Amino acid sequence: MKQISVIIPTLNESARIAETLESLPRDRRLERIVVDGGSTDDTRARAESGAGRVLTSGAGPARQMNAGAARAEGDTLLFLHADSRLPKGAIDQIEAVLRDPGVPGGAFQLSIDSPKRSLRWIARAANLRTRLTRVPYGDQGIFVRRTVFERLGGFPDLPIMEDLEFSRRMKRTGKIAILSSAVTTSARRWEREGILTVTLRNRLFAALYFLGVSPLFLARRYRAVR
Repeated sequence: MKQISVIIPTLNESARIAETLESLPRDRRLERIVVDGGSTDDTRARAESGAGRVLTSGAGPARQMNAGAARAEGDTLLFLHADSRLPKGAIDQIEAVLRDPGVPGGAFQLSIDSPKRSLRWIARAANLRTRLTRVPYGDQGIFVRRTVFERLGGFPDLPIMEDLEFSRRMKRTGKIAILSSAVTTSARRWEREGILTVTLRNRLFAALYFLGVSPLFLARRYRAVR
């Protein structure tokens, strides 16, 4: 394997992006790409000191991640949220599972950066769901072979649920690997909007999506209830 490209979409993430980039392993196998969707703060300036490349694209996670993938040099693409940190040994773990040609990609477990017991239980429930369904969410650090990513046409250009749809498509190509270590993500969504509100909304919207409700409708409702 030549290299793993970590692709981080950003939009007004000046408070987080430097810490996220600093947490990435100093490993010659890792390429760092930040794709900004038009931030009005100093996200780009903060990213330039820690990323190998800072790109600009149209706003929207799917568009940004696809833009980063198009410029990436790695054989493996790893998509990481701007408020998340990889576990130690992440690169070695990814390379190990991808030695199996039947594995198209995968993701990590989820850990929420908070001492609150309720958030620990939410993370455990998310990890159980992922182990049972093999359909990871974007905040778990989805990784995929470049060849598979290109064959699937990248992330679908959806305003919401692009990560779930991509994971579902990837699952059809082989066995999704769920690693034992965890990506640690910020608790800011739950702290800002309320633990119960965020949890129930996420479960409801995911269920509606799997039942066939339009992502455009869900995106409008998502913006309305936030």
